[in-house]
Amino acid sequence: MNLDKIRKEFPVVNSRVFFDHAKVAPVSRRVREAVSAFAGDAAEFGTAHYAEWMRGVEDVRASFARLINADPGEVAFVKNTSEGISIVANGIDWCAGDNVVVPDIEFPANVYPWMNLEQRGVETRLARSVDGRVPFEAIAGRVDGRTRVVSVSSVEANSGFRNDLNRLGALCRERGIFFCVDAIQSLGALPMDVKKDRIDFLAADGHKWLMSFEGLGGFYISSRVLEKIHPAVVGWDSVVNATDYMNYDFTLRPDARRFEEGSFNVMSIHALGAALSLLHEVGVENIEARLMQLGDYILEGLRRRGLEILSSTLPGERSGIISFAVADPAKLAAVMESNRVSLTVRDGLVRLSPHVYNTEAEADRFFEVLDESTNS
Repeated sequence: MNLDKIRKEFPVVNSRVFFDHAKVAPVSRRVREAVSAFAGDAAEFGTAHYAEWMRGVEDVRASFARLINADPGEVAFVKNTSEGISIVANGIDWCAGDNVVVPDIEFPANVYPWMNLEQRGVETRLARSVDGRVPFEAIAGRVDGRTRVVSVSSVEANSGFRNDLNRLGALCRERGIFFCVDAIQSLGALPMDVKKDRIDFLAADGHKWLMSFEGLGGFYISSRVLEKIHPAVVGWDSVVNATDYMNYDFTLRPDARRFEEGSFNVMSIHALGAALSLLHEVGVENIEARLMQLGDYILEGLRRRGLEILSSTLPGERSGIISFAVADPAKLAAVMESNRVSLTVRDGLVRLSPHVYNTEAEADRFFEVLDESTNS
């Protein structure tokens, strides 16, 4: 892995230390160029190259599928993670008394779509976390004979805890329960294998670790369960003869594309394709190894300063997110911003989320600012 070459992809390194990929990531040069090329083509030639645009869309679908070890026909484009999870929540044939199990530290994108089912008699059961960790036993203990879905984040947004997807997937498959994953805090940073982990549904927007834009993401639905989810929203492009416009044949597409009800956000799809190309070139396994290496360096710096680390440091539970506590988080946030260091302060913690192109030298700069803040 050529770190110098990777860093040249990210102009942001010239203006600030960016440790905030768990929020909204900067984009690479190739993503910017993909958007410029698409906009230029549309401006100069209109829709003359529309067929080529659509071939590009299918290339990106295949690239996203490759990232998670899915088949292209199991992938649909959505505008965000919430939409992907809502496809599942609103598509199941629920009965009053059914329930869904989710951890109690989930980002709301993986909570509110399930709570919205209360009017249909569906209970949302919260599995209790312990110090930012979600024990497997806490989820398993909330499951009963009326549980239809277990839905978790691959990585919890605040604590950075990495859920054991393989073990949870096995539990769900054994019990005949749908397994849904909000993958926005791991895709692009950690390997994902929907087949190995027996995942039925997965959703993730592109603007965090994938390093693309907000408003466009991917949704995976296993072909094994496709017919068990009824599309709650349909449109002209949901059907098999979509371009035979005036021949009304309401036969849904035989794959995940039935959930793409209308026109694509084509420019953002092309941007996502450019972002994915970089991840595939570097290799997600290499990215994970680099994040663990840089994470070790940051964790050691925090320990030397006697700061309370809130993230799990146990093998298998770590992610690209490192959270810790300080006496005055608001003051630290202001000092960091004034020194052009990007991070997140919220919910009583400080969250660092560097990516593959970040360096130990940037970590040193973060610690310099941290020490100045502490000593002032």
